[in-house]
Amino acid sequence: MNQLADSRWRVRDDAREVTGEAAVALLRARGAGGPAEIWFERDDGRLMSVTSNGERAMVMLLRESGDPGEHAIDPGASGEQDGYVLSNGQNDVYPDHDTIPLATALRVVEHVIDRGQPPSDVEWQVDRGPE
Repeated sequence: MNQLADSRWRVRDDAREVTGEAAVALLRARGAGGPAEIWFERDDGRLMSVTSNGERAMVMLLRESGDPGEHAIDPGASGEQDGYVLSNGQNDVYPDHDTIPLATALRVVEHVIDRGQPPSDVEWQVDRGPE
């Protein structure tokens, strides 16, 4: 088994441990009421943020709090959408190429939580500087 998958993921705001399937169910439930932002954290400090407008989602992976991280992208997409409401009430607009369809985002979340890494067929943009 992938050692990264051995670490447990929790919902950041309530410390509830989740499996990939439970995380997807939570995202669907919160998204049913409109836009949603959810943070997950792992035992080693890694973070995953999912912000959705109900159609698309910004999925970010961070090594630790304060890390610029990386985010899933849809390189062929054009245009932009609003409705990405953050937990502080801010309504963000993101270019579609910086977000992915919600169904893909749910698959990414489940894969990261259960296997420790994103699926290989999803592209990512690294937002941190050179290492």
